[in-house]
Formats: sequence, C-alpha cells, structure tokens
Amino acid sequence: MASGTFFLILGPSGVGKTTVIRELRKRHPEWHFAKSATTRPRRKGEGDEQYYFVSDLEFDQFLKEDALLEWAQVHKNARYGIIKHDVLSHLDQGYIVIREADVQGLDHLKACPFFTEPDGKYHMESIFILPESTEQLIAHITKRGPVREEELQKRLASIKKEVRYANECTHQIISREGKLNEMIEAMEKIIHENTIKTPPYGRGAL
Repeated sequence: MASGTFFLILGPSGVGKTTVIRELRKRHPEWHFAKSATTRPRRKGEGDEQYYFVSDLEFDQFLKEDALLEWAQVHKNARYGIIKHDVLSHLDQGYIVIREADVQGLDHLKACPFFTEPDGKYHMESIFILPESTEQLIAHITKRGPVREEELQKRLASIKKEVRYANECTHQIISREGKLNEMIEAMEKIIHENTIKTPPYGRGAL
C-alpha cells in the first residue's frame, strides 16, 4: 500500500467545507490539496486554489483518456471531476491529500479499485461536516446572495438527503457557529490519527 492517505471532506451546501479547506491549506503547506476540473464558469474573485477551469472539449478529452478518478454532472449543466494523476502521484510520494467531495463522488471512489478494501493500493478516509441546525445552513446560503424560494427549497431537500449520508463516512464533525478553530482542530486530529504511518513516513505524517 502507498504511504500517503486520501482524505475526502463532505457536507451539505453552506456548512463551511470551503472555509475549512482554506484554513487547513494555510496551516499545512506540507499537505497536498487536490484540485478538480470543472466546466462551470469562474465566479467573481475566485482563484485557482480549488479548481482547474476547463472547456467542455477539454473535459471530454479527460474522459476519453480515462484521466479522472470520478466525475459528475451537477445542476444539469456543469461537470466536475477529480484528476487521477494529481491524487495518485502525491499518494505515491507519501503526501496527505485533501479534497472536497459530494456523496455521489464518495460512492464512486469507494467503488474504485484504487481504494477498495482490502486490496486497494491506496488508503482513503472520509470526513462529513454536519450542520448545527438547518437554520444555520439557510443563513449561510442566503448570505452569499439572493436565492429564489423554489431554489432554496430544492437545496434544502438535497441537504436533508446528504445529512442522512453522514454515517456512511468514516468520521463526522459538527460545524458550530463561531467555532471555526474548534472545527479545524477536530479535523486536524482526525487527519493525524488516521494517516498511514508505515516507514518511510509520508510527508505531513506525524
């Protein structure tokens, strides 16, 4: 088995996944934060930390070359996919690799032969961030900008489905309002305690 460990961070929209990953990136430059390819437009002020922004033709080429670990079409228009080489090459070098995912992505990766226990070459852990309340999520979603009632109800229905999936993940933590540092520390503890530590120690392993 390769010496690196792949950590997927999941949770419903508005729970703070992006904020958590941004803070972990600041604290742990020794970890590798994998990026996904996406065909969606870049948002105003959005950098390149999370995504490779590609055309539909480029995404089709990734699929043709079997270059994605998993991919999905989201909201009927944009496609997202985790680039295989970006993740596996860093796991082979012993890195802790972090990536945000959704429940569909986790299902695909759990079925992927690279990560299937007990014969998969790579070790994967999943961390689900649970909201403190539905009201917390609504406040976070609407703070980003106006959301039509129909769209909000659709998102809430999706959120309820996702939260029921939490027990399918190997770890769960709760996002408490105003307690970002506590959540980050809980995340770090999980990552450090569940990193493969077989000599030679991977980068970022304790």
